[in-house]
Amino acid sequence: MLTCVIRYHIDPNKRKLFAEYARNWGQAIPRCGAELIGYYAPYEGSSTLAYGIYSIASLADYDAYRARLAEDPLGRENYAFARRERFLLREDRTFLKLVSTPRGPGEAE
Repeated sequence: MLTCVIRYHIDPNKRKLFAEYARNWGQAIPRCGAELIGYYAPYEGSSTLAYGIYSIASLADYDAYRARLAEDPLGRENYAFARRERFLLREDRTFLKLVSTPRGPGEAE
């Protein structure tokens, strides 16, 4: 399983538009085959950094997911919405693999 972390640099004056964008992905991403962990908007500290996080089984599954997302009506509209409103200034993707396991109280490290 891979986790994709998208780091967005957003226009701090358009945070409400980013929140709408995030809510739309909340519907489209799971429908197109990825496990959405969530979208996170600035609250305290930086007013320009936001994140989207989801998991997918493999890079091959990611390619198929991206193709479905590009064909999804809400996905297409959300991409157009972001281009039209220009609230995303930059977007970077990083794929991470979990290398630890959860530990219970008292378990050795």
